[in-house]
Amino acid sequence: MKQGLKSLGERARRPLVFDQNVKITQLGKLGRVEEAAKVFDRMPQHNTVSYNSMISAYAKNGRVSDARHLFDKIPSRNLVSWNTMIAGYLHNERVDKACELFDKMPHRDVFTWTLMITCYTRNGELEKARELFDLLPDRKNRACWNAMISGYVKKGRFEDARKLFDEMGDRDLVSWNSMLAGYTRNGKMCLGLRFFEEMGERDVVSWNVMVDGYVEVGDLDSAWQFFQRIPNPNIVSQVTMLCGFSRNGRIQDARRVFDQITNKNVVSWNAMLAAYVQSYQIDEAVRLFTQMPEKNAVSWTTMINGYVRVRKLNEANKLLDSMPYNNVGAQTAMISGYVQSERMDEARQIFNKIGTRDVVCWNTMIAGYTHCRRMDEALHLFRQMLQKNIVSWNTMIYGYAQAGRMDEARKIFEEMGEKNIVSWNTLISGFTQNGLYVDALGSFSLMAKDGKKPDQSTFVSGLSSCANLAALQVGKQLHQIVMKSGYTNDLFVSNALISVYAKCGRMLSARYVFNDVDSVDVISWNSLISGYAFNGYGEEAVKLLQEMTVKAITPDQVTFVGVLSACSHAGLIDQGLNLFRSMNEEFCIEPLPEHYACMVDLLGRAGRLEEAFKLVREMKIEANAGIWGALLSACRIHRNLELGCVAAEKLSKLEPCKTSNYVLLSNLHAEAGRWDEVESMRTLMREGGAEKQPGCSWIEDKNQLHVFLSDDGVQPQLPDISDTLNNLTAQMKTCSFMPETLHDYV
Repeated sequence: MKQGLKSLGERARRPLVFDQNVKITQLGKLGRVEEAAKVFDRMPQHNTVSYNSMISAYAKNGRVSDARHLFDKIPSRNLVSWNTMIAGYLHNERVDKACELFDKMPHRDVFTWTLMITCYTRNGELEKARELFDLLPDRKNRACWNAMISGYVKKGRFEDARKLFDEMGDRDLVSWNSMLAGYTRNGKMCLGLRFFEEMGERDVVSWNVMVDGYVEVGDLDSAWQFFQRIPNPNIVSQVTMLCGFSRNGRIQDARRVFDQITNKNVVSWNAMLAAYVQSYQIDEAVRLFTQMPEKNAVSWTTMINGYVRVRKLNEANKLLDSMPYNNVGAQTAMISGYVQSERMDEARQIFNKIGTRDVVCWNTMIAGYTHCRRMDEALHLFRQMLQKNIVSWNTMIYGYAQAGRMDEARKIFEEMGEKNIVSWNTLISGFTQNGLYVDALGSFSLMAKDGKKPDQSTFVSGLSSCANLAALQVGKQLHQIVMKSGYTNDLFVSNALISVYAKCGRMLSARYVFNDVDSVDVISWNSLISGYAFNGYGEEAVKLLQEMTVKAITPDQVTFVGVLSACSHAGLIDQGLNLFRSMNEEFCIEPLPEHYACMVDLLGRAGRLEEAFKLVREMKIEANAGIWGALLSACRIHRNLELGCVAAEKLSKLEPCKTSNYVLLSNLHAEAGRWDEVESMRTLMREGGAEKQPGCSWIEDKNQLHVFLSDDGVQPQLPDISDTLNNLTAQMKTCSFMPETLHDYV
């Protein structure tokens, strides 16, 4: 009797367990993993299906650690359990963990083999995929053949794919479509069309693959022609065409396709909603959103993103609060909106409310703090993260680099495990931007030892460092690597090369690189003009400006800084004045402080100090340290104490701690025999906290950069260097090449 009641109870519970398993699966698909976990925890008993459903829910929502923890707790695993966990790892791109589990499996089925082969092919590891494929116990399994073919075509290895396809004895439509998709996804539409026409049998997938291929290459006319020829288009066909139109800004065409869909599902509604959001038609998006018969997490997230895009953050937050369930994607969209507006405290409030955060949520919050230079808070969150991905590490390196804290950036870089090209580029560009050029070049060398190939960004940072160090030989070596790597046609790299040769005084080489660029831009011209100016070729710089205008290249503010500087150094007074006037009259460019500084320097070198002072007084903008510094230098050269004192007074307010300003004025007083004022200047320097900064210089010898600091007491060759310097100083004084007051600088 008792046994019969027990059996009856078990049969009564089975439908309940089945319903709960289905509910867990559905909630997992909707991204409502917390609710799924609650259903799982409340179940009076679990079967293997319950465990598998919950593992899948965790894995599909990025909680792969929770999935593995549950997998390890299963009292009796079946083959589906193993496959579900492997699929979870692959879904989260944890190929190493998937392989580790694959090796431990007591038994494997066709699905397992297909999973692993697909995993390797998606990861681009075709040789490993082929090794598994050749070990297949069942060579007749079409799924593995199709996975292998798909892997080859995705990597552009069409000959290998076609050879395998031809060897395949029993092809199905999946085989044909896999081969076709390989062509179309790689933009080989001519080959794809030819293959499509060879197909003995086609289904709606074949047609959809062709439509999608044309959409991806931007050929909407061909896509539309194919779409109209589909015998029985399905919802995928319609959504593909709808997305193609919306992506290219053809919203009315997209709406026309949407209105023709008879049985609209939530995917089609979401596609049209996204189209309105992407085109900033937020009112239409709101109207459509209110009409939707069914909304899922994607619908809510898309709509919140729409409000964020048009900076309506209050409306976005209200919508988030009205969501019937919590969703990390929607909450992250809201955080992103606050981050973009630098409203970090409000972003943090949303972040703190999220129960289970995925890596995207963490990274969004950390990126916000780094953008606002709040690195301590970014680091605090970063250290709390249990699952960091490479984006997390790179974001922290970037944040410290932007804040000028390169020691911390280097520390984070050294802590991380696997580094990608972005990691190296972020570190190298950080060193370059913060003036640590030797460190940048050192990291460039270490990157090669790590087996990473430099790209456009790496070369630009490395070459910029060479330019700033005037390291010609290292720059030449990088030029050779650029040519071997195939980046000679890259405009950014070419501009950096022009700058290297120009700053190293090799103007012929700079011009050669310039002439070799297929389509130069204004930066290319500016780099060459600045090079001529820097090296004293004033007339050549002016000629380049004229050449620019003949070729219809509009000069910008940087162009005129270079040209005016060239006129100043070459003594081209009249040309400089004419060019300065033409800036506004001909090119509608308002002068910046840098342009006025060039003009003050130009007039000052010519001894026209009153004219230079008048220009400064009549400026429409406030004079900066560069302008007053140029005037003070000119007063020092021409011994105009009165104007020099005016300029020095202005400079002392703008740069109270800069030693060179006090030295210049002190020298002026010394030349006038006003020794009390000289002593007063020195007293002001001491009381004002102006201290001489150690001079720094470097020299390139045998491809090595040697850096020297003037106060470096541990330099082994310091006595020899001092003796040589004193001898040279004595010789220069004897030959009248040195003013008497230069001893103040030495």
